[in-house]
Amino acid sequence: MPSITISRQLGSLGDEVARAIAERMNYQVVCRDLVNQAAIQCGAPELALSFIDDLNLLGIRPSEKSRRKFLECIDRAMHELANQGDVVIVGRAGQIILRDFPGVLHVKVIAPAPLRVERIASEQGITLEAAQAQVQTSDRSRKNYLKRYYHARWDDPELYDLIVNTNRLAPAEAACLIGQAMKQWLSPSTSN
Repeated sequence: MPSITISRQLGSLGDEVARAIAERMNYQVVCRDLVNQAAIQCGAPELALSFIDDLNLLGIRPSEKSRRKFLECIDRAMHELANQGDVVIVGRAGQIILRDFPGVLHVKVIAPAPLRVERIASEQGITLEAAQAQVQTSDRSRKNYLKRYYHARWDDPELYDLIVNTNRLAPAEAACLIGQAMKQWLSPSTSN
């Protein structure tokens, strides 16, 4: 069954793009729910908080053994969702966990750093300096997450089938491009 993973930068409108794709294609969007589901399976709600805390504001530090078990639960939950299909999985290293899973298109949503900073400042009503700190912290956290747990580089273009820059695209326009790419990619006449 076809599915899409979305990796995104803070302020790139990646979550909005994911929702627009889901609406356009009648797919389910899964983001933090995936982490919560894994936490329930592992019986460890504090792990969900630590993995959701992209900015590391809560300071929760679970043991390495707990983290490994939690990552296994995320892996299992993500594979179950991909097996069901018709899902947009946002974040949590979906591009790596499902890299060899058939029928999954891996997309990264990006935007120039100054634009991301402006978007965050406007959205949250904070200064540009505070927004810039959030963007930098989020980028570092996401980079470290993939490096630490999957030995991968977040900025490696080979992890993605499509990279969409929202500098000049609204979420609906980006979703349209991704939908077209998905349709073309799934077409039997397309050669890999």
